[in-house]
Amino acid sequence: MFPDDWILPYLEESLAEFPDLELFDVHTHIGENDPDGFSCQPEDLLAGLDRMPGRAAVFPMQEPGGYPPANDRVIAEAERSGGRLVAFCRLDPHDEPLAEAERCLAAGAVGIKLHPRAEGFELAAPELREVFELASERRLPVLVHAGRGIPALGRHAVELTQAFPGARLILAHAGICDLAWIWQAARERPNLFFDTAWWSPADLLALFTLVPPGQVLFGSDTPYGTPGYGAAGTLRYARQAGLSEQQVRSVAGGQAARLVAGEEPLDAGSAVGPEALSSDPLLDRAYTFLVSAIGQMFNGIDAEETLALAALACDVREDSPHAEVCRAVLELLSLREQAPGAAPAEPDESAPRAQRISPGIPLVIAAAALVRTPDVPLPRETAPVSAPQFPVPR
Repeated sequence: MFPDDWILPYLEESLAEFPDLELFDVHTHIGENDPDGFSCQPEDLLAGLDRMPGRAAVFPMQEPGGYPPANDRVIAEAERSGGRLVAFCRLDPHDEPLAEAERCLAAGAVGIKLHPRAEGFELAAPELREVFELASERRLPVLVHAGRGIPALGRHAVELTQAFPGARLILAHAGICDLAWIWQAARERPNLFFDTAWWSPADLLALFTLVPPGQVLFGSDTPYGTPGYGAAGTLRYARQAGLSEQQVRSVAGGQAARLVAGEEPLDAGSAVGPEALSSDPLLDRAYTFLVSAIGQMFNGIDAEETLALAALACDVREDSPHAEVCRAVLELLSLREQAPGAAPAEPDESAPRAQRISPGIPLVIAAAALVRTPDVPLPRETAPVSAPQFPVPR
């Protein structure tokens, strides 16, 4: 996890708009054996939740050696957390998934996590049929990784939500693998949900405007994000999309809390539509350069020239309609320059993913979010006293 002091003013501004908002992060992990090099200890997750503040669903990171011990650890940590954590068990369809699900549910788990890409399976795998039957009978949330590289995931998700109406299927990462069309199917599948554990403003604004708000759930993907970082972004996107206060409260945690408690989800109304989204040619210029830089930074490529172009795109006159947004972006880019470390001259493709990502990338992603949410108020103070530290995780 990275330090997130600098994002907290943005979160606090939104929390002031919605007093007593109950935040529930539906997507967090703990573990230290994931091959990508990221890790998270329970105390780190709890500290992040305290800073948000709120509750979370937690499940294991990838465990090459199998999931029963990792599931036991998650369940134990949830029990020790005093209600701040609820446990989802992670299943591998190649390793008696129904028996493991029943064992973990009996021990205190309240949901299921599946990762088709990491474990190499399709969502329609025969070994999972009985798991979905169980989830439907007990009205369990089933959170599924929905990034790229998973053939037919969306089609299978739609089929499974129809076949097992009691299961609450949550597509992680805004369902980006099939978001181009699945938003239409979601309107006819009230038991199909999406979490916001993703970085791209364009994808998240599409999610918030095209999918009914009762089917959108806040998630941070900790430790790839932090609870506070994810909540700040989720609330800005919800406000830019024009969600009502009731709908914001549903997205932020109300609906997730109902799902993990085994209750019926509430209908929070129809999708709001994209009419509330703003487009400004000068901000579009900045956004293009920022997103280009993010792509470079994810792959450990030197993005200095692209970031310099983004800064120039924000060098607008004081009477510009979005001068305040541009100033906030420049502050974040300035902080990024102070982050220790630099991208290697030649990325090492053999290194774990955590070691290939350029330091400071959360600041650039936040900057991209600002230029796509220009109608949402900014906090009075947008920069921390000192530069955040972004050591590359080991």
